[in-house]
This record gives sequence, C-alpha cells and structure tokens, in this order.
Amino acid sequence: MVKAGLQDNGVKLVDPLGEMLAPSWEEHATCLANAEERDVWRVLMDISEKAAVNLQQEAFVVIGRDTRPSSERLSQSVIDGVTVLGGQFHDYGLLTTPQLHYMVYCRNSSGRYGEATVDGYYQKLSTAFVELTKQAFCGGNEYRSLKVDCANGVGALKLREMEPYFSQGLSVQLFNDGTKGKLNHLCGADFVKSHQRPPQGMEMKSSERCCSFDGDADRIVYYYSDTDGHFHLIDGDKIATLISSFLKELLVEIGESLNIGVVQTAYANGSSTRYLEEVMKVPVYCTKTGVKHLHHKAQEFDVGVYFEANGHGTVLFSKAAEMKIKQLAKELEDKKRKAAQMLANVIDLFNQAAGDAISDMLVIEAILALKGLTVQEWDALYTDLPNRQLKVKVADRQVISTTDAERQAVTPPGLQEAINDLVKKYKLSRAFVRPSGTEDVVRVYAEADSQESADSLAHEVSLAVFQLAGGVGERPHPGF
Repeated sequence: MVKAGLQDNGVKLVDPLGEMLAPSWEEHATCLANAEERDVWRVLMDISEKAAVNLQQEAFVVIGRDTRPSSERLSQSVIDGVTVLGGQFHDYGLLTTPQLHYMVYCRNSSGRYGEATVDGYYQKLSTAFVELTKQAFCGGNEYRSLKVDCANGVGALKLREMEPYFSQGLSVQLFNDGTKGKLNHLCGADFVKSHQRPPQGMEMKSSERCCSFDGDADRIVYYYSDTDGHFHLIDGDKIATLISSFLKELLVEIGESLNIGVVQTAYANGSSTRYLEEVMKVPVYCTKTGVKHLHHKAQEFDVGVYFEANGHGTVLFSKAAEMKIKQLAKELEDKKRKAAQMLANVIDLFNQAAGDAISDMLVIEAILALKGLTVQEWDALYTDLPNRQLKVKVADRQVISTTDAERQAVTPPGLQEAINDLVKKYKLSRAFVRPSGTEDVVRVYAEADSQESADSLAHEVSLAVFQLAGGVGERPHPGF
C-alpha cells in the first residue's frame, strides 16, 4: 500500500480497494508525517483510537518503488517500520504507481479482480486489449504504430516488459526510456502540455501518433505534427470525449439505461463541454479542482468518466454495472452481444487506480482502431476555445472564497460582479478565479472566441483581482 519516491512525489499511499486515501485518512497521514520522532508512537495510538483500528488484526503492507535513486532507501525504511510494528509485507520492487493500486486491489478482492503479480497485470490488460481490437476492421498497420515518451520513468521499464503481450495489436516505439536523461526533464506529459511542443529526444514525422506518460505512468497526453509542421496537443479533455462518446454508443447499442456521466473541473475547455452535452448527449458535471474530487463524483454513476486536462483520469464502472454488462455479454445475440462484449473488455482494460497511462493508452488505441479514426480526425471532433491562465500575487489568498465548483467568487465583495461584466464584452467567453492551494496567488482562467479576446479578458480579470483582493507588487500588465 506504499509507493516510495522522492524529488517529485514523496510517498504515496493506497487504500485497501486500490483507490486514493479517504480524506479522513489524509488528515491522519499528515499528522503522522509532521510528528517529531519521539511522538510517533503516541500519534499512531491516537490514530488507531480515532479510526477504531483493531490492533490485534494482522497487518499486511504492499510496497512498490520507482527508479529514483532515493526510492530504494525509502522503500527499505517502510519495510523496517512495518517489521518493527509486527506487520507483514510484500515488496514488489519496481512498479508504476497504477500497478501498485492494482496489486492492492487484487490482494484485497481475493483474486477476483485479477492475479496480484506483474504478469497478472500484463495478462489482464493485454488480453482485454487484444480481444477488443479483434473487432477492428481497419487494414494494414495504419493505426497500429505509436511513439511513446516515457519521461525517463519507471513506465518505460514496465511498458517494455509488457509489449510482447499486446504486440499483435500494437507496435510501440519508446523514447526517453531512462537509459539516459533525467526523470521528467524536458520530457513527459506535463512538459509537453505546458510547453506545447514535443519532448526532447523524439523525432516526429507529419501525422505520426505520439503520446507522453509522466514519470509515474499515471498521466498521458497525445499529440502530432501536421503537414505544415504545427504541433497539436490532444489533452485530457479530448481523451475523455473520445472514451465517453464510445461508451455512450455501446450502451445505446445494447439498449441498457445505465447512466453515464463525465466529470470535469472548471479548467475543462468549454468546447469539450458543449460537444459532450449538445452533440453526444452525455451529461457533464463539474467539481472542484483535484483528482480526489473528480474521482468521488464519478463514483456516483453506473459509468463515470473523468480526465483532468493534464491527462490524469480514468473510467469507473459501478459493481452493478460491471455485473450487468458481463452478464449481457453472455446472453445477448448478434450486434448487441458484440457491443456488450466490447464493453466488458473495456471494463477489464481500466485499472482500478485513479489513472493509469498504460491502460489509458491501450483503451485509446483500441477505440481509434475500432472507429477507424486517425489522430487528426480525433483532434477535429471539436475545436478548443482559445484560453489564457494567469496568476496574481495577493497579500492573503484566503481573501478569495468560491462556490459552484470554483466557478463563482463569493468573496471579496464585488469581484464576481466585476468578472460578470467583463465576460459580457466577449463572445463565447467565460472566466473564473480561485486561490492557489500552496502560495499567496490567485489563479485566473479566461476563454473566448479568439486568442486576442481570451488574453484581453484574462488581463482585465487579473486587474479586478489585484484591485479588489489585495494585490501586491506590480499591477498586472498586458503581455504576460
């Protein structure tokens, strides 16, 4: 239940169902992490009392680590701590973060979810992928070759190990595989998204399909270069749109009234929301920023889809929906049975974790093959509205409070009214502000029908924040 890493991620904890920790346990973990060494035992006892933990029950901890030099030492510290407290453990060594989630869930579901080994993970996902892509009717290798930037992380090792399992359905060429270069340095999903350019070390030919993992292999973004050499990013919004549209079509085909919902944050591009609601007739819901908020909301549906713009996301199927679909895959006939079987394969492809770049990649590749879509056709499903994000320094970020999933400012007085008046000046526009969770800055987001309008709106909203929320330092100025 522990993933060790340093520099970017520290220690990650997984709950018994392979999911993120409940908020109450986040608080316990924070208390323990902040405790002085002499107080650790007392804090542990306090936590066990508050959480009504049965200290007579045997504890078992699953441990994994990544490729950072510090990880081996951190992992050994976890092992020492578990041993001192009389617990049992299994050390899997090198794992991606999503693989650790998988191992925990397999062990705590008595093997019903899958075999709690690395080979079990490879077999489960690859079998579902190969079965799903058997339905594809595209010819040649047109859709079956993919360049993958592995961010010099543990995902490179695991994807290379896994490739023989799915090679009949997809050929992958790995870049930034950790043999040289630093983790996430000039590569990886975050770099590609924030810099809007390909990672270092990858040569892109026109119209080639490429993707980038992050160092933990729990995020993914796609991209390509057009015939004019322009770079095109396909982020989490378009990933969610592709997947949810595909699932909606299959659910309609089998005739089941299972409810599907897409969960976004206020940062999702307005064009994606409109496409899902107006074209695909898929309901969209908005939550506060952060994967834990998206994940919990997605659990309310039979089929819940969420992806942050940075490519972190997944699809969640309720237990009832999973059982129903797998039963229909045995009972229905002809086209309906085929659709149910495809849904059953998709269920097996998605990891229980909050995001798995490898399983997401396989689902995306299968859908593109099944629908006969090129990467350009996928990108053309809708056109993103131009947007701009800015930061404004303030004396105290707590001056800003929000409601409606952070889309409306409650305080300071007059700020939301000012934003509303500014938004009215531009076409297809919206804007919102929210306080940073870590520093005294206010984050500003604006989008409109042109980049010039989005930039202008963002600047004007920044000025309103500076004036009404206690801005410090230089006043915001055009040009960013």
